[in-house]
Amino acid sequence: MKLSLVIPCYNEEENVKEFYRCVKGCFDGKIDTEDYEFVFVDDGSRDNTLSELRELSAAKAGNIKVISFSRNFGKESAIYAGMTRAAGDNVCIIDADLQQRPEVVLRMMEILESKPELDCVAAYQEKRKEGKGISLAKTLFYKLIDNMAEVEFVNGASDFRLMKRTMVNAVLNMTEYHRFSKGIFSWVGFNTEYIPYEVAEREHGESKWNTGKLIKYALDGIVAFTTAPLKIAIGIGFGFSFLSMLYLVVVVVQKLFFGIDVPGYATIIVLILLLGGLILFCLGIIGEYVAKMYVQVKNRPIFIEREYFESKDADD
Repeated sequence: MKLSLVIPCYNEEENVKEFYRCVKGCFDGKIDTEDYEFVFVDDGSRDNTLSELRELSAAKAGNIKVISFSRNFGKESAIYAGMTRAAGDNVCIIDADLQQRPEVVLRMMEILESKPELDCVAAYQEKRKEGKGISLAKTLFYKLIDNMAEVEFVNGASDFRLMKRTMVNAVLNMTEYHRFSKGIFSWVGFNTEYIPYEVAEREHGESKWNTGKLIKYALDGIVAFTTAPLKIAIGIGFGFSFLSMLYLVVVVVQKLFFGIDVPGYATIIVLILLLGGLILFCLGIIGEYVAKMYVQVKNRPIFIEREYFESKDADD
């Protein structure tokens, strides 16, 4: 098998068949049908996505694998699950909404085949189509995490990428529960070339990402791939301890040498609230890391597979 397409799906009933037809039309005459497969991962969809995938599989029009989760585990888990079932020498992660076009996959294949030294070709958005606020926030996030983390984060780079089997196996060995694939892809290393692509308009439905989910995803990425927030908390502690000592010296000098009374109620209340807030902020940072460790040591599975079937099993 030359290529496996891993396609995470969450409430994509209107898109999965269209995605399949689009890929078949694009690959026709360029890649033999038996040389590539579709690995759809139904991430606990609440619509008819799984039914649509059943019909697609029953048609036996190509190599189709379908993984159905017992509930919604998130896109990161869906990516990992799809990679565990992918049989191709090359594995591409691509969304089902056709905003990431199969034509770009062919371009990735050409680059990977023409440059044997490469292990991965990843796509980044050359021009963002979100609002200016969201676009600015994402740019700032990439700059922030790239400066704090020990691995490289390319601005605009997504999960949309083509990897050789050696890299796929390395990613599968990363069995952490809280997954941040962009960081994992960078952490495992391997030679990667980044190419620009233009995000197409979504075929049907709406994006499953909102501002709250994006913020949570960004925080998960920071906690997963850098301990800088803990060091910031230590710095805040040392800094305010130093300022407190200076202020103590100032108060003592004022009282003993100048007879100035120690500032009263308002100053004390303000200082208590300020220091209390900073303490809680630092405890919150520590708590995030402790919470991740708490869940990780339980050794829960990354996903639970409710059902698995392939196009060749449709009549079984």
